[in-house]
Amino acid sequence: MLKDTFFSFTTSETDGSFLKTIITLNPAHDIFKGHFPGHPVVPGVCMMQMVKEVLENNVSKKLLLVKADNIKFLSFMDPNQHGQIELEIKMNVTDDQIKADAQLLNEKTMFLKFKGVFV
Repeated sequence: MLKDTFFSFTTSETDGSFLKTIITLNPAHDIFKGHFPGHPVVPGVCMMQMVKEVLENNVSKKLLLVKADNIKFLSFMDPNQHGQIELEIKMNVTDDQIKADAQLLNEKTMFLKFKGVFV
């Protein structure tokens, strides 16, 4: 949905239940014309969608968020200042669900902490 237009990401590094990738934002995307003109901020729902789409790419199937135990938006993400960010996800994958503990960050700032379940 947002992949390849709003953001792109590097090939994910995986180590068992840990996934890490670098996300590159597109500061010219139309979303930033309204959120907010002259002071672009990545919407929280877009941060969540990035987590979902990277997970989908990793497991090669569509996912649905069914439970969000904890979502914390900790800092504003300006696509002009934070063009590249890291996504780290600790996963517990079973046959019917993925429990994810994710964070979006750069070397100085934590933007999002998330714990939830996808099916």
